[in-house]
Amino acid sequence: MKNSAVLSCEELKAITGYQRPADVARCLREQGVRVFNGRTGPWTTLDLINQAGGLVNGANEEEIDPKKII
Repeated sequence: MKNSAVLSCEELKAITGYQRPADVARCLREQGVRVFNGRTGPWTTLDLINQAGGLVNGANEEEIDPKKII
């Protein structure tokens, strides 16, 4: 995972605009982001946000078989 940076509750508050941890978590879950509950509030990773947005790591890194090239 390249972008597995952990985003804290404070960072997620700034991103979502919500101040209450429960609202932050609800907002992210509604958008398909996997959120974990920590001691200081919800947290997630940049990879999980990207996955929810449809970005898949390694999608353009498949090997091409030279025999299949026309």
